[in-house]
Amino acid sequence: MRYMLNHPRILALLCVLAMALTARFGAWVRARFHVPEAEVKENLTLVISATLTLLGLIIGFTFSMATTRYDQRRVYEEGEANAIGTEYVRADLLPSDSAAHVKQILRAYLDRRIAYYDEGYGSLVTLDAGTVQLQGQLWKAVLPQAAAQPNPVTALVVSGMNDALNSQGYTQAAWWNRIPTSAWGLMIIIALFANALIGFAAQRSKYGDLLLLVLPLTVPISFFLVADIDSPRGGLIRVPPVDLISLSKSLQTPPV
Repeated sequence: MRYMLNHPRILALLCVLAMALTARFGAWVRARFHVPEAEVKENLTLVISATLTLLGLIIGFTFSMATTRYDQRRVYEEGEANAIGTEYVRADLLPSDSAAHVKQILRAYLDRRIAYYDEGYGSLVTLDAGTVQLQGQLWKAVLPQAAAQPNPVTALVVSGMNDALNSQGYTQAAWWNRIPTSAWGLMIIIALFANALIGFAAQRSKYGDLLLLVLPLTVPISFFLVADIDSPRGGLIRVPPVDLISLSKSLQTPPV
């Protein structure tokens, strides 16, 4: 299930097939037991309306959850860029040799953070290992100065480095904060029941087969949109590291 949520296009395709088959199954059950038209209309209209209303509300709430998480990832990307940029400026408070060393590692760390937003799931292990290694180098770069000169100036540099390192953890937590798999499972089950009821209640006509495809197409499209926003890497809608890229370009530009 998690693999499908990480790849929304696969989720949407499987949902289309499953819901289309479920709708056909509902129509087959009705034809198999020869349920009268009047009885179907009288007993199922209210049930179908209630089920579709519930499904629509759940999709709406889930979409709101996904957009909230997307906005949170954008906010933390901006915060991470600000924290790294602030520490890059504060590094000038250190002795010249230490400042040059810290800035060099910060530029490499910034490149690593930009790559974090662009890489796929297969490169995460190597990318995370390199990030942890650079974080250790950054902390060791400011630690000797803080121990040798424990004053407000070095404390400011250490505080800025702590903010830069913590911002990565906040970003990581935001990317892990996804819609629960159990919520997806329950929503898909409700959608399958709704398609079965639609198939069971559909009247036999020359347009009946086409009408049975409406819900199996529209609901998976809604699922695809929600899953695409909720998936940080596998979807089409991603959080671009615009602030980090802008910071990287500004650091490469020589001062006037």
